[in-house]
Amino acid sequence: MNHPTRTNLLQLKEKRHSVQNSTAILKARRQGLIRELLATSAPFLASRDKVQATYGLAIRELALSAGIEGQAFLDSLEAVAERDFGLEVREQSVMGLRYREVSVRESLLRRVDERGYDYRFTTPRLEQALEHFEQILESMLEIAAFESKLKRLAEEVQRVTRRIRVLEERVLPELTRQVRSIAQFLGEREREFSFRLKRFREYARQGGNLTE
Repeated sequence: MNHPTRTNLLQLKEKRHSVQNSTAILKARRQGLIRELLATSAPFLASRDKVQATYGLAIRELALSAGIEGQAFLDSLEAVAERDFGLEVREQSVMGLRYREVSVRESLLRRVDERGYDYRFTTPRLEQALEHFEQILESMLEIAAFESKLKRLAEEVQRVTRRIRVLEERVLPELTRQVRSIAQFLGEREREFSFRLKRFREYARQGGNLTE
């Protein structure tokens, strides 16, 4: 415990005020992080729902195409349809938090004549399935970008919340207890001094003996 002096009392009060200001700043930062988290969550959830819906359609069309064109024919298209997406991973920043964002140099959706095979020998079922899978891939890259950002935001919200909890539940109560204890001690000492001074003046007026 600090020595019960007025200097230490003032220092403790200043420290408590500083901690209160820090807590207010942290709470404001947390609110900003939560707003950003909610704003990012909306398109993330929309992209995930879109992927789930499109995946069901793609699997259905692919199954129908395999029944018509045969699995061996579909497997033969894998080599000619392969391509480099030109993925780029860049570092971004939001509210001082750095995260990685995945992007591509061009759209993943291709026209039928851009897929590297003779589409005259394929069925609309296959083309529809491939289009759905390209849409899924494009959405998955969007999700990857959102997921990285969401993870960093969620981690920071948790970290700031822990700091706020420590300040509010441990640091501030201890500082308040010390301030109250020293203020009480100084108050009692002042009352005692005032009482002794009053007795001294009374004895001095009466010319009495100060000793009992």
